[in-house]
Amino acid sequence: MKRISIAVLLLLFVCQGFAQYSELGAMAGASFYLGDLNPRKVFGMSRPAGGIMYRYNFTPRWAIRANILFAQVEGDDAITNKNYERNLSFKSPITEIGVMAELNFFKLYHERGKNFFSPYLFGGIAVFSFNPQAQDVDGTWYALQHLGTEGQGFEGQKDYYSLCNVAIPFGLGFRFTFGKYFSLGAEWGMRFTFTDYLDDVSGNYYDNQALKENRGSVVARLADKSEFTHTAGTGRGNSTNKDFYSFAGVVFMFKFGDMDKSCDIRTNVKRKAVNGH
Repeated sequence: MKRISIAVLLLLFVCQGFAQYSELGAMAGASFYLGDLNPRKVFGMSRPAGGIMYRYNFTPRWAIRANILFAQVEGDDAITNKNYERNLSFKSPITEIGVMAELNFFKLYHERGKNFFSPYLFGGIAVFSFNPQAQDVDGTWYALQHLGTEGQGFEGQKDYYSLCNVAIPFGLGFRFTFGKYFSLGAEWGMRFTFTDYLDDVSGNYYDNQALKENRGSVVARLADKSEFTHTAGTGRGNSTNKDFYSFAGVVFMFKFGDMDKSCDIRTNVKRKAVNGH
């Protein structure tokens, strides 16, 4: 995570030398997740999200964007899954650092043939951190990863999963430009992750008595919150499907410099004088 942060900062410093192509702004909206505790309910238990963005426009249609986004995702069998027997729930903060390419359907930021509106597609790569938590019967919230609710860390079982992972962002949006320096738009993007533990649920139930004896009654309760204790080895989650999370919101950007007068963005050369001027 630290190396990725340094790389993003270096990207921003390098791009300052080309300020006429640069934009800086913010996003505000909502986030949700899809996984074992919410297999299909789009925007189920969505929560506020937002962050900052930097965009570098290579051409009127192509741009690259760096962003740092913050969110919280939640899931509950009783609300987003109707799996009352399992009765699990969680919440997790998410911090994402990502770099993405954007493709405008129409040309933007160009004097000749300029459009003030364009849909766009985006895709790229991101690194994110998360930390699933669950609530015990007394109302106390516990971070779950180090508890090993599915037997992680016991002999012959999986290692503890990492709280830092890679995601593939993709989505679509639209934006309006107004004045010389501003744009306003909206976008919706999904993040395919390479982890199945955003919600701390993936594999099978571990021996609940062994959890209680070795890690305490709290861990045993958080591992199996159903009315009856499941047999060790029965399915707690679906390990064949990775988790997703999503950002959707409004994006406001401020453009540095004046692309329309200083450069031709298609050729990256100064325009020829007209009529000798």
